[in-house]
Amino acid sequence: MPSATSRRDPDARGYFGEFGGRYVPETLVEPVEELERAYLAVRDDAAFASELDRLLKHYVGRPTPIYETTRLARAAGGARIFLKREDLTHTGAHKINNALGQALLAARMGKRRIVAETGAGQHGVATATACALLGLECHVYMGAEDMARQALNVFRMHLLGADVRRVDAGSRTLKDAINEAMRDWVTNVADTYYLLGSVLGPHPYPLMVREFQSVIGREARGQMLDLTGRLPDAIVACVGGGSNAIGIFDAFVGDANVRLIGVEAGGEEIVRGRHAARFAGGSAGVLQGTRTFVLQDEDGNIELTHSISAGLDYAAVGPEHAWLRAQGRAEYAHVTDAEALDAFQQLAHLEGILPALESAHAVAYARHVAKELGPSGILLVNLSGRGDKDVDTVEKSIDAHR
Repeated sequence: MPSATSRRDPDARGYFGEFGGRYVPETLVEPVEELERAYLAVRDDAAFASELDRLLKHYVGRPTPIYETTRLARAAGGARIFLKREDLTHTGAHKINNALGQALLAARMGKRRIVAETGAGQHGVATATACALLGLECHVYMGAEDMARQALNVFRMHLLGADVRRVDAGSRTLKDAINEAMRDWVTNVADTYYLLGSVLGPHPYPLMVREFQSVIGREARGQMLDLTGRLPDAIVACVGGGSNAIGIFDAFVGDANVRLIGVEAGGEEIVRGRHAARFAGGSAGVLQGTRTFVLQDEDGNIELTHSISAGLDYAAVGPEHAWLRAQGRAEYAHVTDAEALDAFQQLAHLEGILPALESAHAVAYARHVAKELGPSGILLVNLSGRGDKDVDTVEKSIDAHR
């Protein structure tokens, strides 16, 4: 976990500038305050940090390597392109870093029943894995649409002992799964811990999830210095809620010469209901416990979203991302479903790596950045997860366009 000297905490109310905060019903005020007290205690607890570090090393497989592409960089025609291989963690994505940290915290708090939400299924798998390891009861809420396109991960969760609860409300995707998980938490606060999967929700979740994911950036910083003798010119990561991006950005926020670039889901096009690019079509508002950028209409009603990637198909972005953008410290772009599919296939063909469709959005945009930087540039892409879960979706998309 980050040292006290390297921390960037929100203010006492949980705000990063004008974004963040704690918007919860009265029944959750005390549970959220209890969670904040518990987290602030363990972040300075050497025994907790030691146990988490042990599991990250011997169970998750950290540190994950950095791989320099050869054929992909040549095809892009510009900068050297490096991949931070979060796809090589146990369970196949960065989500396990946060799931283990929060599961250890829940056990420390005496909460033996865990509820979680999932979109692409990777957070659900990671949570089910952590619960199996620690002997905790696990319930995962998942939208019916996401269950259909991520059937492999649904079965993985069942095998790990989790109860996967289908959500048929609303758009039947991640937003609706979060709603149901929070309702469960409200009803069962005495023995239940809500293990939120991204840098979303009420304070302290955006801070806590960022700090559990900051291991990515700490590793990457040292690895890039060892490999190249300097820091990268730019870092690119996909952004749904934004935990993988904030995790790798964290160690570089103070380095003004390192561009931080988040990539959202442009879907089919930037038209209401056909994308999930909050910074392209959204505005400041409140959703599911936090003030951030949200896709909403003039009356504040949450708009439908679309992405070929279940993990990016969400109407809001983490509040720290909104703050970094407002400060001019990070920039955000979007790529279409078609561009992400192309990048998925290109990375497979040229480097023998199947990326998650989420990560393929970052790879797609990285090709543009590589050209901007030119041959003297160095570009680091966070490959947040592997693509096994998406092969069926990719196959159907390819067949549909033949």
